[in-house]
Amino acid sequence: MREQLAVAVTGAPGAGKTSTAQELARSLGAALLDLDTLTNPLLDLLVEALGSNGNSGGYDDPDVPVAARLRTARYACLVGAAQDCLRTGTPVVLVAPFTAERSDPTAWAALAQQLAAAGGDPHLAWLRIGVDQLGERLRARQAERDRAKLADLGAYLASVDLAPPVVPHLAVDAARAPAEQARSLLERLP
Repeated sequence: MREQLAVAVTGAPGAGKTSTAQELARSLGAALLDLDTLTNPLLDLLVEALGSNGNSGGYDDPDVPVAARLRTARYACLVGAAQDCLRTGTPVVLVAPFTAERSDPTAWAALAQQLAAAGGDPHLAWLRIGVDQLGERLRARQAERDRAKLADLGAYLASVDLAPPVVPHLAVDAARAPAEQARSLLERLP
């Protein structure tokens, strides 16, 4: 089985992961697999059915009793879809925070192994962004999912981990246009 590229795109919320991943997937002829697109509609229904306000904490909020289990299930959906694509010879670009995978070599190794077992050549792409630019982006996009962040933007920005991954990765400057970021990544991918 010939290896297909499997690029995991990570960065802070608002760094431009989806836009850059779209450009990269288009250039590679890859399937674009976004964690939010794949899982949020079902999670919204689940939150509604359980009588919780999905906008108050979010799916990754540690104060939500099932947050860790939801994260595991969401990433299982993302990785499963990626494995299906890879097994059919289709390269993939995955979009997600990948918080654990970028901060824990064991978590990254586990993800990379899952992608490799399905015929993938895994790479982590990091969209590097400064705190001021991140604040500007969040204010500009005015997304519903950012409502709680924007309510106290200073506190939110102080809580965001903007440190680069501790695992091997390809860093790109998120200040650049998504097409330029994708080109930068393409130049460094095998």
